[in-house]
Amino acid sequence: MIAPSILAADFARLADEAAAVSGPAGADWLHVDVMDAHFVPNLTLGLPVVEALRKATDVPLDCHLMIEDPDRWAIGYAEVGAFNVTVHVEAARDPVALAKNLRAAGARAGLSVKPGTPLEPHLETLRHYDTLLVMSVEPGFGGQSFIPEVLEKVRTARRLVDTGHLTVLVEIDGGINTDTVEAAAEAGVDCFVAGSAVYGADDPGRAVRALRDQVRRTTPDRDWKDA
Repeated sequence: MIAPSILAADFARLADEAAAVSGPAGADWLHVDVMDAHFVPNLTLGLPVVEALRKATDVPLDCHLMIEDPDRWAIGYAEVGAFNVTVHVEAARDPVALAKNLRAAGARAGLSVKPGTPLEPHLETLRHYDTLLVMSVEPGFGGQSFIPEVLEKVRTARRLVDTGHLTVLVEIDGGINTDTVEAAAEAGVDCFVAGSAVYGADDPGRAVRALRDQVRRTTPDRDWKDA
């Protein structure tokens, strides 16, 4: 699965930018980075823009909330039609209850960990979630370099999923491009968030297809229909 990040898109043309990666063999999800200038040192967009974007595209919205107090704000994104709503374990007060509330509001629930946050203390919490988002850069800004050390967390999650101890989809976000996507695929990622690699290309739709083909060539034994 490829999830282009609109953080790298033209914010003045979001509907057009969404259309550029939609259609047959296009994006599986559209990744929407919500930042509040408190949890991370950047301010992007919020609920009204997500609600408008939901009306402008049929691509499922994958909302990544890099915000303080997600227990209060996350449900609104589910209520306006986000397909997957991801919160940070470092910010959520009661992540288990939040996962239940997100599902009750109609969305999948995702849990994200920063590069320096270990996975093991949160494995029990992850049993309540649908998606694990492993950050491969420090959250807050696009265009950063991939941190390869986080792939050990991906490998751990992949083993637990393959042995039936977790049922999450494993997603990665940060520095994903043609140079890094193969290592992420080999480690066990299911869904690849790519910003500059897609929206910095002359043809974003073709860039999505190229990344997906590269993943499939790298891991021919994976059953990607189940991702």
